Amino acid sequence: MSLVEIRDLVRQYHKGGETITPLAGVSLDIQSGDFVSLMGASGSGKSTLLNLLAGIDSPDEGTIHVAGVEITSLSRGRLARWRAEHIGYIFQDHNLVPVLTAWENVELPLLLVKMSRSDRQRRVDIALQAVGLADRAGHFPRQLSGGQEQRVGIARAIVAHPTLVVADEPTGDLDAETSEQILGLLGRLNRELDITMLMVTHDDQAAATAGRQLMLVAGKLLESGRETTGAVAAVSAEGDSV
Repeated sequence: MSLVEIRDLVRQYHKGGETITPLAGVSLDIQSGDFVSLMGASGSGKSTLLNLLAGIDSPDEGTIHVAGVEITSLSRGRLARWRAEHIGYIFQDHNLVPVLTAWENVELPLLLVKMSRSDRQRRVDIALQAVGLADRAGHFPRQLSGGQEQRVGIARAIVAHPTLVVADEPTGDLDAETSEQILGLLGRLNRELDITMLMVTHDDQAAATAGRQLMLVAGKLLESGRETTGAVAAVSAEGDSV
């Protein structure tokens, strides 16, 4: 069984009298330890798919299983608890709390799960060491560079030992040199810690750092420049693409 199994996923939005369908029957398998990148034009449904997989949004049709749990059938309360325990989210704009130190920002996800204070301290220390920021633990976001802020965001995403890490344009606000460093860090965490990761990006070079590349085009899910088949096939969207 795959770690992630997405089947026949449909998500629609209604704007005025128009129905927009960024995802129309998308199916996908992700294996444990995979590093997958997802590209596509603006409005193609990349972030929509990411948010569905993270349990932030709900599909109109279809199912999502993560580690054997059908998250599309969970109640809102159970889904929130599941997300806290199983999903690490890396944001484009870091989403750090400005009045908290780097250490306190990384600790935040652990406050949502049952854990002793000593275990929280140990995990935060290890996460900051993993991203090379142990010496910046007491700094506030305003005292950090953009790349350091993103490293704090990555530490926060991995601190709870999540089943899956999702990253939404993690290098979108960074310069080329810093982007290369962050991508190298993500690759190292994937290889050395066996973290399963799905990264949305608009950058060809960033996508190429992943072991597997997917693309959403006109409602179709493509892999490595060709249309996927079998469990990872995607059905064409009806009507105009978005």
